[in-house]
Amino acid sequence: MEGGDLGGGKRARAACGGYICFEDEAGFTRRPPKGRTWGRRGRTPVVTVSGRRSGRLSVAGLIAMRPGSRTRLCHRLRTHPAGKGQRRSMDERDFIALVDGVHHLVKAPIILVWDRLNTHGSHAMRELVAERTWLTVFLLPAYSPDLNPVEWVWAHVKRSLANLAVVALDRLEALVRNRLKRLQYRPEILDGFIAGTRLTLDTPTSP
Repeated sequence: MEGGDLGGGKRARAACGGYICFEDEAGFTRRPPKGRTWGRRGRTPVVTVSGRRSGRLSVAGLIAMRPGSRTRLCHRLRTHPAGKGQRRSMDERDFIALVDGVHHLVKAPIILVWDRLNTHGSHAMRELVAERTWLTVFLLPAYSPDLNPVEWVWAHVKRSLANLAVVALDRLEALVRNRLKRLQYRPEILDGFIAGTRLTLDTPTSP
């Protein structure tokens, strides 16, 4: 895996003409995000939810961009049923499967930018990255969600689910898939998320 900044490097220069991809992950449960809503004066609206553990939905999202090409949003979802000893997050194989799927779609080299999650920098992940000559990875600075446009995707999706309590985990999965699919057909919104990071693309120069 390449170093921990967004600098250059021979492998990055070789990827020129490919896609820059930002990845991030989020979790959803049956307890809905809170949001503003209308209500009768003096009566605060109440959303009834189950107090029982009901599992969790993990989602990995990836925005792929290249000057002159349509910006794309790809994602991978996994449900984690409630229960002691059950894993409640994605592993290295889940993340690399998402990246492989994007590479198959765009058929071009990929420069992947993501945060410093333990799974992203694990020994297993470094081995998986090394096996893919078309893949270059950079780590975002610590505590910098404002530099990752996928964070805006999660904010957009959670805002659309505000105050919406669902009965079953599979229903929650269907709702999240629906919201993400809508964004896939709105590249102008994805471009707005990228612009919100205030990052710019500079052409690498030879040493």
